[in-house]
Amino acid sequence: MNQPDHNFPRLILATESTFKRELLERLSIPFESVAAKIDERPLAGESPADTARRLARQKAEAVAAAHPGAWVIGADQVIALGDTRFSKPKTAERACAQLAELSGQTHALLTAVALVTPGGAVSDDLAKYQMEMRALTSAQIAQYIAEDQPLGCAGSYMIEAGGIRLFRAMRGDDYTAIIGLPLTRVHTLLERAGFFDVA
Repeated sequence: MNQPDHNFPRLILATESTFKRELLERLSIPFESVAAKIDERPLAGESPADTARRLARQKAEAVAAAHPGAWVIGADQVIALGDTRFSKPKTAERACAQLAELSGQTHALLTAVALVTPGGAVSDDLAKYQMEMRALTSAQIAQYIAEDQPLGCAGSYMIEAGGIRLFRAMRGDDYTAIIGLPLTRVHTLLERAGFFDVA
């Protein structure tokens, strides 16, 4: 865990995800990470994009409430094929079923990030990707799942590992969004809110 120093205000990433922590480290800003415990179920009639934005904000707000005076970043990712959403499979059987359904299709990957300032101001942004998956055989799916074990990944793939070979094309403007934390959006939100001016 990175520890804050005197050059920057206290920054907290509202997650326990190793992948998100590793991404944020690329910005060379000291931070802490604190898991946000919220209900992540979508609301009735809520669009995938709205779900991602709401959950990112709720994660940031929950951690900010427990750590007054800190700047807090929250993030959430929703994978959707039409009206169907794909959560973390948790089992190999469910992962196989998810990849079989996504096989040969182009699905949406929506990654929201939210920032809560010490004064309670909240801002957010959303990165959108179109993920064109190759047509996969059952054997290819089973082999991939055995190799990467993506049971804790929404959509049942890890793009930062062997999951890259499952795709024909990916269309978006910040590849770190696919892994779970769009760094261009994070830096812009911090900049606009005056985080770097406080240092």
